[in-house]
Amino acid sequence: MTEQKLPESLEDLPIDEYLSLLPAGMGPLNEKMGIELVEISAQRVVATMPVEGNQQPFMLLHGGASVVLAETVGSVGASMHAYPDKMAVGVDINATHHRSATKGLVTAVATAIHLGRTSAAYEVVITDERDKRVCTSRITLALVPMGSKAP
Repeated sequence: MTEQKLPESLEDLPIDEYLSLLPAGMGPLNEKMGIELVEISAQRVVATMPVEGNQQPFMLLHGGASVVLAETVGSVGASMHAYPDKMAVGVDINATHHRSATKGLVTAVATAIHLGRTSAAYEVVITDERDKRVCTSRITLALVPMGSKAP
């Protein structure tokens, strides 16, 4: 069995190649929720998620689903920033839900606020198909040495 040669940088790496470097690709939760990456870089990450299947009992987009989407895009950006020596682990996230979404896709755009040596932070704006803001989130991630336990 040959070892996979890792790239020096993740910038400009196609999404499918980025996912192939991860131990579980998008991960089981993201796959169940239908989250798909559209654009990835340390500065900006874009992903979509269907409302259908991610609703609460009143058939509105579940607030927790929005938080999962926000954590996903923030984690991808921070992981790209931390590569190759460190990995990103979420330490704080908040979300303000502005309006409901009832159908279609929502889109999350994570924009870097801070990209440091030991932490990264992102603002995440989630919009519906009419480009109306559904949720605003902020996530802070610790950048820890690869293979270490989360703080």
